[in-house]
Amino acid sequence: MLLQNKNVVLYGAGGSVGTAVAIAFAREGANIFLTDHRIDKIKKTVEKINQSGGYARFYLVDALLQDEVENHLDELKAEGHTIDISFNLIALQDIQGFPLIELDIEQILTTVDIAVRSHIITSSAAARIMKERRSGVILMLTANAAKKPSENVGGFGIACAAMEALCRQYAAELGKYNIRVVCLRSAGSPDSPGLREVFIEHARLAQESVEQFEKRFAQNTMLKRLPLLNEIADMVVLVSSDKASALTSAIINVTCGELSD
Repeated sequence: MLLQNKNVVLYGAGGSVGTAVAIAFAREGANIFLTDHRIDKIKKTVEKINQSGGYARFYLVDALLQDEVENHLDELKAEGHTIDISFNLIALQDIQGFPLIELDIEQILTTVDIAVRSHIITSSAAARIMKERRSGVILMLTANAAKKPSENVGGFGIACAAMEALCRQYAAELGKYNIRVVCLRSAGSPDSPGLREVFIEHARLAQESVEQFEKRFAQNTMLKRLPLLNEIADMVVLVSSDKASALTSAIINVTCGELSD
């Protein structure tokens, strides 16, 4: 197992990506501490992991509130747990389907603020604890919009670009403590309910069916398809493991070739 006895804290774990990642981490032997601002969204995942022989617990934590994040990590530390991997997956509440000039400034900046604020809070809190043991991995997830501008994505692309900048900055400052910081950049997974909602809106604007839009979007990739949730989760596990011990300050391209780096 690649992550035997590693302790993983997931923020915003109630979404489809969080569920897939939690299950993948557990499969590789990690202990999973799932957090979300709604317990009902993560309870089933915890039950599934524990029933299959893994170890998972859930907590009510708002990743936008510094006190809640720090108190939760202090609680885990007081119980004798290390913080080996921290992954922030909270929803950015982005509004898509409209040009920037048609959105209120708050509709744009709210998305950017959620991304930057929550990642600074969770990354800094985890790093302060990881620093003591001189070991740890901090992960982020962005999308192709961070590098390839597209119409009608609102503040989402801006937020993703900011997160990737944060990844590089944290990596530069934390490398001397043997803390790695890695960002995965996805093209979006078609088996994720959240992406389908986005595709519905963009299909409407393009005056075509969702199936037509998805097929056309996939044709822009080198593999002629989009990455599935389990493929994203498998890559997360790999970059979190010691197999990737030389990897930091990296933006990992898991877009099925929608982008070329």
